[in-house]
Amino acid sequence: MTHRFPIRVYYEDTDLAGIVYYANYLKFIERARSEWVREMGIDQVAMKADGFVFAVRRVEADYLAPARFDDELIVETSLAERTGVRLTVKQDVKRGEVLLFSALVTIICMNEAGAVARLPAAIRQSVH
Repeated sequence: MTHRFPIRVYYEDTDLAGIVYYANYLKFIERARSEWVREMGIDQVAMKADGFVFAVRRVEADYLAPARFDDELIVETSLAERTGVRLTVKQDVKRGEVLLFSALVTIICMNEAGAVARLPAAIRQSVH
């Protein structure tokens, strides 16, 4: 299942050259992941109250083409791999059919002490 999240490029997202500043793609995909998780019914506030949080462990990113002010983009998010302790998510940013940015993001679950923790069973079952 692929989750689709719309983004519009605002002036504040661009750099001096008028293209999206590279670090802003990470913000775009973070927003999309948050909505993907929410759509699956995972309540991150309740998860935190139970002593667990998600954390990004690794990002492998490819910048393929620039986005510009006022572009309408779509962030596509899908599960690439799931283990007992991590999720690997594929995220693509597109303008129409043109792929602008692609990333593989590895997410772990951490406990209150900051140690890697097994993903709660409800999350392992929800993520698809």
